[in-house]
Amino acid sequence: MPALRRLSRVDVRHLLLLRQHLTAAPVPDLLSVVRDLGCLQLDPISAVQRSHLLVLWSRLGTYDPAQVEHLLYRQRHLFEYWAHMASIVLTDDYPLFRHWMQRYPGGSPAGQRLRQFVADDAAAPASLQQHLLARLRVEGPLPAAAFEDQTRGGMDSSGWTSGRHVNKMLDYLWHSGAVMVAYRQGTQRFWDITERCLPPDTPTTTLSETDVVQQSAARAVRCLGVARSDHIRQHFTRGRYPGLPAALKTLVQAGTLEVVQVQHAGQPLPGTWYLHADDAAALEQMQAGAFQPKTTLLSPFDNLICDRHRLALLFDFEYRVEIYTPATRRRYGYYVLPILHGESLIGRMDVLRHRREQRLEIKATFAEAGAPDDAATVRSIRGAVEALAHFLGARSVQFGTLPPGWSRLAAD
Repeated sequence: MPALRRLSRVDVRHLLLLRQHLTAAPVPDLLSVVRDLGCLQLDPISAVQRSHLLVLWSRLGTYDPAQVEHLLYRQRHLFEYWAHMASIVLTDDYPLFRHWMQRYPGGSPAGQRLRQFVADDAAAPASLQQHLLARLRVEGPLPAAAFEDQTRGGMDSSGWTSGRHVNKMLDYLWHSGAVMVAYRQGTQRFWDITERCLPPDTPTTTLSETDVVQQSAARAVRCLGVARSDHIRQHFTRGRYPGLPAALKTLVQAGTLEVVQVQHAGQPLPGTWYLHADDAAALEQMQAGAFQPKTTLLSPFDNLICDRHRLALLFDFEYRVEIYTPATRRRYGYYVLPILHGESLIGRMDVLRHRREQRLEIKATFAEAGAPDDAATVRSIRGAVEALAHFLGARSVQFGTLPPGWSRLAAD
């Protein structure tokens, strides 16, 4: 057997950042970025901007967010579904997600309770599920709120009459593939039946579970650059990798994946690490010095940092979303953006956008221990902040507390 390819943590970071389009290398079009990321997590909080739009800004720089809606709700190259969380995913990947739609809600205790909810509704004199689907077929896209008056007045006998049950049933129909998000007004979703939401050229291949897991695992490794099985399980189709060890073995035997060794401080990191064969040349280029560093800010839900254990292992960066932590117990702030500088995460900023005032407030900035504070680094961070302000349409930037070495960030 040939010797295992040996990678340093720096090699892994460089390839990961290249695959995530977080370097200064030329960036492809928006759709290609989404394809390489696999998914964009959706989150309703917009203290700065909606998360999926920030994720794209970190990679593309200033762009028109209307492009995302155009790809989602007009061209239908993308759709909303559950990936590693509620996400935007590729229509080309519909066969992977349809497999899990057809098996929803699964056999967990929560799944069993949901099955009972649906079964009870089906047995009721007036089925909420059939009522929702019938109205959507006749009337077209509707928000959940459109069903409230009808269910209160005409469906008392079903037992599922509150807005909570309407939302629960719509969520079930979404997860099981019967309905999709046709479009949004703000954060409000308008639902429609699936066949009207998918373009005619949507792939309809029926895949076996073995094929689904193999394809999803290979996609996850490409998105992550180099990954262990526990990283794969947390990415792309999170929690939906039954039989993953066998799938990885098959992918290695087929030459799709290569087993590699990752070392740090002269010692191999634990676990079996996998590299996608299509990325071997890019890895070798990174090892030869082709890495092009970039400085930018990241969404709290960025694909680079969504797996906190992997983040700590590869970047020595501990990150926790404190949005739901009481203000008095927050360590860093409400909406905190990590600072990526080259191959390292060197700090974080608590950021708030004041839309009416067209002002971007950096409430507090924190530097990691040992973070560089030379003039070039500070200029790069300031440049990233100004680029974010430009993207958001903010005319001014206000800095709050700053680390001593980064005080020049507030210089005019």
